Amino acid sequence: MATTTISEIHLFNALKLKLGEKEAEELVLFVKTAVKENIENEISNIATKKDLAETKVDIIKWVVGIFFALAMMIIGLYLKP
Repeated sequence: MATTTISEIHLFNALKLKLGEKEAEELVLFVKTAVKENIENEISNIATKKDLAETKVDIIKWVVGIFFALAMMIIGLYLKP
């Protein structure tokens, strides 16, 4: 699958023929700003290795805690008079 990359200049030239120079420039600037904001928002939502490590530690703590609670319940069943 081939990807097509369009530069600001190509976009400007394509739009200039249809809209005029000033409108094409404003539209290219708007698209550029919108794409940049979208990328920045997506980057802020990406999980980092640190986030994943913290989550892993939290999961291990819960699993160990539940294991001990379950073990105590099972032992309690056997020690019941």
